[in-house]
Amino acid sequence: MARQSKRLTARGTTAALSPGMHADGDGLYLVVDKAGNRRWSFIYQWNGRRRELGLGSLSNVGLADAREFAAEQRRHISRGIDPKEARKAASDARNAAKHTFGSFADALIDDIKSQFRNAKHIAQWEMTLKVYAAPLRPMSLDAIETGDVLKVLKPIWQTRPETASRLRGRIERVLDAAKAQGFRSGENPARWRGHLDSLLPKRQKLTRGHHAAMPYQQVPAFCEALRAEKSLSARVLEWTILSACRSGETLGARWEEIDRQANVWTIPAERMKAGRPHRVPLTPRMVEIVETLQETAGDNPFIFPGSKPKRPLSGMAMAMQLRRMGFGEFTVHGFRSAFRDWAAEETQFPRETAEAALAHIVGDATERAYRRGDALERRRALMNMWEIYCTSIVPENVVALHG
Repeated sequence: MARQSKRLTARGTTAALSPGMHADGDGLYLVVDKAGNRRWSFIYQWNGRRRELGLGSLSNVGLADAREFAAEQRRHISRGIDPKEARKAASDARNAAKHTFGSFADALIDDIKSQFRNAKHIAQWEMTLKVYAAPLRPMSLDAIETGDVLKVLKPIWQTRPETASRLRGRIERVLDAAKAQGFRSGENPARWRGHLDSLLPKRQKLTRGHHAAMPYQQVPAFCEALRAEKSLSARVLEWTILSACRSGETLGARWEEIDRQANVWTIPAERMKAGRPHRVPLTPRMVEIVETLQETAGDNPFIFPGSKPKRPLSGMAMAMQLRRMGFGEFTVHGFRSAFRDWAAEETQFPRETAEAALAHIVGDATERAYRRGDALERRRALMNMWEIYCTSIVPENVVALHG
């Protein structure tokens, strides 16, 4: 006997029905709960197991639509497709269509930004994935193929190899995350080993030169000229030279990091290259700079404020100051080298003290485990001597005598 189908009527679905499952036939049921709410359900067998697929509430899906939805599920079964898997695939496709590479990349950066050491790294991710990966941004995540990635990488692969390599890795990270969330499938078209390494030429090894450093013998004369400059960029450069710190550490300096009683500037771990806090002894001139700038600080949290509210001075400020003074051939970072050369050539301080002043990690793990202190007071003596050297002009015809 043929199974009965289409047992329900449109009027019957709205009539008073007892709680339970009311069959329409061919696996379609109207489910009524104890509160009187009504929804459609499709019951079927898959691999010997009973499965249920919801088709929506009666208020949103009428009887005719429910029958059509049920018929579609039966067509999936006849083709050997699990209706639940078919629905999931359709949902994934809709979700992937909602996300372009650009929107997903932006959301991913927001999710993982806590893992970055500083704001500079976040800005680098944002810039490369917006500027260099611009052709990918409007594309659907599941539509991106190897050719699309190559179009982005090839123009800069040889001219900007380091940027291109980082960009490739970031694209790979975005597409891996998209796959993990079900927005794409298959192999990652940005992967390097066994894929792009066969399609792109090997990058030439970078020849890393040293940062162009002013010879330490010229630093006192330069500092005298720098001190005569009245701009904020001159003060931040002077502070950087006297502290022997990196540019980013100086530019990010906040008032809350200054301890005036102890005359110490404590840079938090998240702003340090080594990922460890670094205490910097304040020399007399650095204290003078702090006191002068504090008079006009207002509510800006940064010691060296930029033009935008509550933002630090631009990263180019010190380099531009060097250029304006006619020393554009030297780099700001090079003053750290000048300090290190001076400490080795002109003082009797141990190598470890000079390296600690530069926040370099010295010794193996065992040695560092036993050396718990940071030699602050010995470094204070060294930095005070460095300031005395930087602020004293020695005539060229005077020969320094070493004891």
